[in-house]
Amino acid sequence: MTGGAVSLSLVAVLGLLLLIAWRGLTFFWPATLYEWQLTHPDGSQERLIGEVYDREWVPVERLRDAGIELDTDEEFVERLLVKTGNREYVPLDFRWVLAPSMVASQTPANLAVVERARNGNFYGYPVALEQDGQRLTGEAMHAALEGAIDDANALNAQADRLQSKDIGRINHQLERLRLEQRKLALNGQDTPQALASIQARRDELNQAYQVLETELFALRNQAGRDALFVEDMRGQEVRLPLSVVKGIAFPNDMHLLSKSWHWLSAVGSFIVDEPREANTEGGVFPAIFGTVFMVLLMAVIVTPFGVMAAIYLHEYAHKGPITRLIRIAVINLAGVPSIVYGVFGLGFFVYMVGGSIDELFYPEALPNPTFGTPGVLWSALTLAILTLPVVIVSTEEGLSRIPSAVRHGSLALGATKAETLWRIILPMASPAIMTGLILAVARAAGEVAPLMLVGVVKLAPQLPVDGNFPYVHLDRKFMHLGFHIYDVGFQSPNVEAARPLVYATSFLLVTVIVALNLTAIAVRNHLREKFRAFEH
Repeated sequence: MTGGAVSLSLVAVLGLLLLIAWRGLTFFWPATLYEWQLTHPDGSQERLIGEVYDREWVPVERLRDAGIELDTDEEFVERLLVKTGNREYVPLDFRWVLAPSMVASQTPANLAVVERARNGNFYGYPVALEQDGQRLTGEAMHAALEGAIDDANALNAQADRLQSKDIGRINHQLERLRLEQRKLALNGQDTPQALASIQARRDELNQAYQVLETELFALRNQAGRDALFVEDMRGQEVRLPLSVVKGIAFPNDMHLLSKSWHWLSAVGSFIVDEPREANTEGGVFPAIFGTVFMVLLMAVIVTPFGVMAAIYLHEYAHKGPITRLIRIAVINLAGVPSIVYGVFGLGFFVYMVGGSIDELFYPEALPNPTFGTPGVLWSALTLAILTLPVVIVSTEEGLSRIPSAVRHGSLALGATKAETLWRIILPMASPAIMTGLILAVARAAGEVAPLMLVGVVKLAPQLPVDGNFPYVHLDRKFMHLGFHIYDVGFQSPNVEAARPLVYATSFLLVTVIVALNLTAIAVRNHLREKFRAFEH
């Protein structure tokens, strides 16, 4: 019965993962685009262009109670959730349409979906391409379209790099000069010579800023010079600047190989791009980076403290009531709700420790806090305390499995107790230490509640690591895949657009956790093989 229950549990877990993977990964597959002719109850006609997101059967009686008259004897009627895009020209880019109102349906090969940096997708028929002041149509337009979009994207990427790296570095240096000047004023060292030196460096940076700003505007203008004209479902021709066009696809004209390549490109963009449109579009790279960075930082912090605590409890502490009380406290800490750790981290780490650090080392930045505000360091420390009992218990179990004869033999050969611990005991217990680290990483990577209080945000403009000194900024806020799922699923302004991203991000979070655990398991197996001779 136990074996059967475990098997059923594994099947259920695998089935859930497969469901998440299917619902998440199929979102990137190019969907068929339809053009429908709709007939409304008042006799009016409407053209609708879009893709089918969902289907369901609804009772006719419920629709009639809602004031919708249907000329049918059926008990249920099918309705479709259609993504129409073009959100700046229609009230909603998703709408429910009853199947009986669709009097005609077709899938033209020249119907396109235009992915944009703003306002979501645009559906319609490409009419013309405005390039270098010339209007191209027909075959000439299709021949030059992909190249023109790639050129515009390259210019946008160059402008983004210029803005984030070069201009961002100048802004960082200007802020450091401002803090340096304020520090001199607080210390009474703001002499005319010192202020003149700071002003000279500021003027030099401002001149470089003006040059880079001019170059940035030139790149933006060049990227927005060309445009694509598309006929939408209203029958009107809309001008789309290529500066906002990320790509164009004709799904109805694709074969299996081209659809597979498009799917791979979409999945890759989802992993490496930054989020757009309130996290409902674009990628999740900042969230991936923030999750992995925070977990690795937590592992670096929790491992030495957990191992030292376990060594003290097992090797040095006397077996008395105080030691038993400490063990009970460690076991009970593992059952404390994670949100309690978040409140503790906010009160102790952020307000007390961070506020003290600001007063001692960053007085020139006050009242704007540097470390006295939620950040990635406090998140890692909070999760380190949360997972500390797991590492302690696992390490103690590994130490208890080492025979006493090994310790006695080492001491008999003249080694000190510290040498015995460092050269014999810890290497033999390293697989158990890695087991505790694996469990700690698995729990920390999926925690969201405490992080909402001590560092995670909806959108972080900068990564914790960049090219500005000191290169690793532990005071910055960060994005997290778990919080990204919560934000997209429950705080999104466009629920229908966000629903597939919840599955995709959930599958990605599981993949990141599995990758981290597999890496730790590989290290553990290597250590186990390396020190297997000690067991004999």
